[in-house]
Amino acid sequence: MDNLIPAPVRGGGQDGPGFTLDRSTTLTAQAGTETTERWLRSTLGAAFGLPLAPGGPEPTGNTLALGVDPALDPEGYRLVTEPTVGVRLTGGSAAGVFRGAQTLRQLLGPEAFRRAPVGADGKAGIPFTDIEDSPRFAWRGLMLDVARHFMPKEDVLRYLDLLAAHKLNVFHFHLSDDQGWRVEIRRYPRLTEVGAWRGRTKYGHRASDLWDETPHGGYYTQDDIREIVAYAAARHIRVVPEIDIPGHSQAAISAYPELGNTDVIDTTALSPWDDWGINPNVLAPTEATLRFFEGVFEELLGLFPADTSPFIHVGGDECPKDQWKQSPTAQARIAELGLADEDELQSWFIRHFDTWLTARGRRLIGWDEILEGGLAEGAAVSSWRGYAGGIAAAEAGHDVVMCPEQHVYLDYRQDGGPDEPMPIAYVRTLEDVYRFEPVPPGLSEEAARHILGTQANVWTEVMQNRARVDYQVFPRLAAFAEVAWSRLPAPAERDFAGFERRMTTHYARLDALGVGYRPPGGPSPAQLRPGVLGRPIEGPPPNR
Repeated sequence: MDNLIPAPVRGGGQDGPGFTLDRSTTLTAQAGTETTERWLRSTLGAAFGLPLAPGGPEPTGNTLALGVDPALDPEGYRLVTEPTVGVRLTGGSAAGVFRGAQTLRQLLGPEAFRRAPVGADGKAGIPFTDIEDSPRFAWRGLMLDVARHFMPKEDVLRYLDLLAAHKLNVFHFHLSDDQGWRVEIRRYPRLTEVGAWRGRTKYGHRASDLWDETPHGGYYTQDDIREIVAYAAARHIRVVPEIDIPGHSQAAISAYPELGNTDVIDTTALSPWDDWGINPNVLAPTEATLRFFEGVFEELLGLFPADTSPFIHVGGDECPKDQWKQSPTAQARIAELGLADEDELQSWFIRHFDTWLTARGRRLIGWDEILEGGLAEGAAVSSWRGYAGGIAAAEAGHDVVMCPEQHVYLDYRQDGGPDEPMPIAYVRTLEDVYRFEPVPPGLSEEAARHILGTQANVWTEVMQNRARVDYQVFPRLAAFAEVAWSRLPAPAERDFAGFERRMTTHYARLDALGVGYRPPGGPSPAQLRPGVLGRPIEGPPPNR
């Protein structure tokens, strides 16, 4: 399979007449391949200083010919070199053509990942190639938390490019939490005027006694969001926006105190949280709160069109019920609705928005806590607390995205050594991620059909900037991408040594892209964070 990541179903570079990309190479594109045509000119054209001029109706032997064949899997492709054509790239849909273009870029060498040519001859070659490929899972995602530490728009666009380069197709955009609100909502301007900024930030784990006294924050304007969504769509990436309710909501409550449990605490004294952990301040289960967030979601649906964002994530995780237990308003609502307890009150809250979103042609998805108290019929589940929630949801007929923390939480430390910066939780090595299996053993055949796919999650409490995110995400995202795309054998039978060999070339691609990955031998001096407390947990994680 040469050095391709993720590994294709069949084929790769072989002996025989190859193809040389040079100044006379033309690019022809059938209808439906326009996004890939533009992408190839902007990336390969820049990397090699080549015009890739439009070709005529007939290939000349020095042509990149793009086409669509609906007989292929929608995201599948075939990439072949043909003496009378040059390179023929055919996809089952526009998305399949784009996925094949990522393989073509890898075959052209690490120089294809640069923004300007480093060689003088303006040429690049690939060997004889005959590749057929298609993904195992339809949902291959990355969740990026920009609420704990804000990531500027340009860095988000860069991460979309990195997802595309690894054939990932879902970007889960975590836009709100206790520590910050990150999207402009015009009818509620205080969400960003107040909720997007905190006065200081805990440095390291919440047990650390260190503080960064620099005010932190930021948000995306509505035009920023439209740009991000359009950029993702051009790379055939779906965007799943998340607004976390009814827990993880202190930033929203600090902006609009009436959203909180005012009969329990003085919500006017709250500000966006400067610490980490599970926050007790949750939304009040009132009609006014429902109307407020209907207004929020109404604006979000306009920013995230249904063709790019069929799913809307509502969080639903880590919602302490203490304030509801103390609140006369919450207890009256439980009695009014005939509910058994506070878990059913949260279920009522989530069901309301499931009905609301369904009526508008969208699907609700939430973390596996939304199973507690009963799950709305059409809702999907992000299973993060291990496999159990996903198994229960799938067996009950709900669609599931598997993202168990003990396997694919990329904020977890990568090594057990003393130099890991701000070490969090269990050790999850590159090999651990490579041996992750999204479909748990013993799942019935019918339930297995409800596993939409998998995603890796990147929580940024201890990632203050792009460099820290790069360190935690890479190289493990490359292993995850292969798990999500390729049809690998059982975890114990996977050829990790072969994957490591292919990674040698892939590190050069990441270098060309400027990715600050964790080197195989350990962190570089600039990646160290000596003296900053983390929370390492020893031993293997529970595989529940």
